[in-house]
Amino acid sequence: MRVRAFFDPSALPGKSPYRLLEGAAHEVEWANQFLDAQHLRGLSLRSLRAYAFDLVNLARWFAVTSVELSDLTLGKLTDYIQFQLEQQVQPAPRTINHRLSVTVSLYRFHYERDVPAQGRTHASTFALSAPFGYARRRRVVRRLGVKVPRRIVIPLTAIEIGKFWSGFRTFRDLSIVALMLFNGLRSCEVLSLKLEDLRCTQSQMLVHGKGNRERLLPLDSETIKLLETYLNVERPITSSCSVFVVLKGPNRGRPLTPAGLRTVFRHHRRRSSVSNANPHRFRHTFGADMVRAGISLPALMRLMGHSHIHTTMLYVQLSPRDVWREFHRAVRNREPAPLPDAP
Repeated sequence: MRVRAFFDPSALPGKSPYRLLEGAAHEVEWANQFLDAQHLRGLSLRSLRAYAFDLVNLARWFAVTSVELSDLTLGKLTDYIQFQLEQQVQPAPRTINHRLSVTVSLYRFHYERDVPAQGRTHASTFALSAPFGYARRRRVVRRLGVKVPRRIVIPLTAIEIGKFWSGFRTFRDLSIVALMLFNGLRSCEVLSLKLEDLRCTQSQMLVHGKGNRERLLPLDSETIKLLETYLNVERPITSSCSVFVVLKGPNRGRPLTPAGLRTVFRHHRRRSSVSNANPHRFRHTFGADMVRAGISLPALMRLMGHSHIHTTMLYVQLSPRDVWREFHRAVRNREPAPLPDAP
């Protein structure tokens, strides 16, 4: 039977709303017990959804190969990588690595130990230094994974941003992009904003980020004007406490969903012909603009809601355009080298 992920909005508080079902209604116990544990840990719905679909892929591999969870070794995980690479629609390297990480956590959850090594291909031993020449040997397991190609995300230019904005007809859409471009909000953070989170009179807003971490961010005057116009003029009368809701159609007044937000950006990309305008690109543009303006990395880390400074450093890689600009600035400002005397 085919395994699928199912969302149950009426799930009990101690249960994950995302479940794995086999057939019509048969629960996949080994997966759902793990999802329940992650739910109790406080994982967001978005993370639980990703975990559920990772486990669906794993369950389908189990069915094809007749492998069971208890049979897993590092050698079999290598076979799992090969299985994914041979799919007609090959998943991205980050997706494969995330599935491996979830699988390892799943095994550790059920058996309270790491996935065992198989042979010397996936493990090596070394001696720990100890006084008087004695040493205790320990087996070290290398982490399996697929190499992720390094990409440089080039920020949007002022011309591209202006062209993208020129086709906007609602203050709701303008407010959404302003929060991403001028505050660096993620798309999920924009959608999770509640009316009580906006403190326009204090030029502040409370943002609920990844891992249920909250951060208080400043609001500039232009974004406040856009938000207030949207809230006072366009936003339908509704009982929803979400800031951004659907403006028309049968779902009018309901909270805007991730699929709805993707539709908004898809529509404006088609209308403006700026094909690379997406929420992540606007967030990255915010980070790059802040670095160009001279903000410190620790301050930018707090603004963007990163838990590690290394993430912030990766986020603000210089694009080729920035490198060329810095090169020409350095050439203009450097002291000319003395010419050698003529022979």
